[in-house]
Amino acid sequence: MAFHEVRFPANLSFGSVGGPERRTEIVTLTNGYEERNTPWAHSRRHYDAGVGLRSLDDVERLIAFFEARQGQMHAFRWKDWADFKSCPASRSPGFEDQLIGIGDGQATRFQLCKTYASGEASYVRPIAKPVQGTVVVGVQGDQQVETVHFSVGLEDGWITFLDAPAEGARITAGFEFDVPVRFDTDRIQVSVQSFQAGDLPQVPVVEVRLR
Repeated sequence: MAFHEVRFPANLSFGSVGGPERRTEIVTLTNGYEERNTPWAHSRRHYDAGVGLRSLDDVERLIAFFEARQGQMHAFRWKDWADFKSCPASRSPGFEDQLIGIGDGQATRFQLCKTYASGEASYVRPIAKPVQGTVVVGVQGDQQVETVHFSVGLEDGWITFLDAPAEGARITAGFEFDVPVRFDTDRIQVSVQSFQAGDLPQVPVVEVRLR
């Protein structure tokens, strides 16, 4: 089992159906009240790669990608067109988009993350697959320079500073990112006649945990 640092063709994932899934365990008590709990700290995303197919050439590309990953065996990158930036979709990432840590004068490594907030509640999602060339970082409002002040772990999403940020300094970042996924099937069934009639094959894709 391995992770292939290759992205599923973005033009094929465009238009795909999918999004986050949560797991909630609900117990209804005898008095009618409920107890709710979740064993998952993080959501898990599901997609259907078949929806984005528009031609037989697309089908051929999908099959080639599927075979190169050996079905469910090897994970890969996926662009979620509904959620792939540290900022709103209409903007370009900026170095103050997301708070990723507070300096203590000693730590040099900070994990990229994205915060989803609504009212007083929020969820912090670790970002493990940033897109090369899109990561910008700031320290206490000052933009930093990659390779001069910091480096980016494209395989794990960690930012590493050459010098530890000062105690109390706000570490911020902006970026684009992919979702680590695998195929959720070992079989793809395609009928040329059905495809030409508009009946698209179902190709489920599911997010994987990397750690």
